[in-house]
Amino acid sequence: MARRRGRVEIMMDILDQALNGANKTKIMYRANLNFSRFERYFRELSKKGLIEVVDDPDASVVYRTTERGKELLRVLMEAEKLLSL
Repeated sequence: MARRRGRVEIMMDILDQALNGANKTKIMYRANLNFSRFERYFRELSKKGLIEVVDDPDASVVYRTTERGKELLRVLMEAEKLLSL
């Protein structure tokens, strides 16, 4: 039986899926979250300036991980590697 992801892991998944820009639905499905859980975490990441809206003339609304979000993701991934030793 697979273990449940924690808060940090869920945020890492969302930030990772938004690296190249995507709409909310794609990020939500790729991060394997239901709508209510996704919205809660997504709102928090947006408020903290870790995800931003990107102007994309070809798509409706696209979100992307900010530079600050990329730095946080990098640090968390490094910590994950160190802890799994």
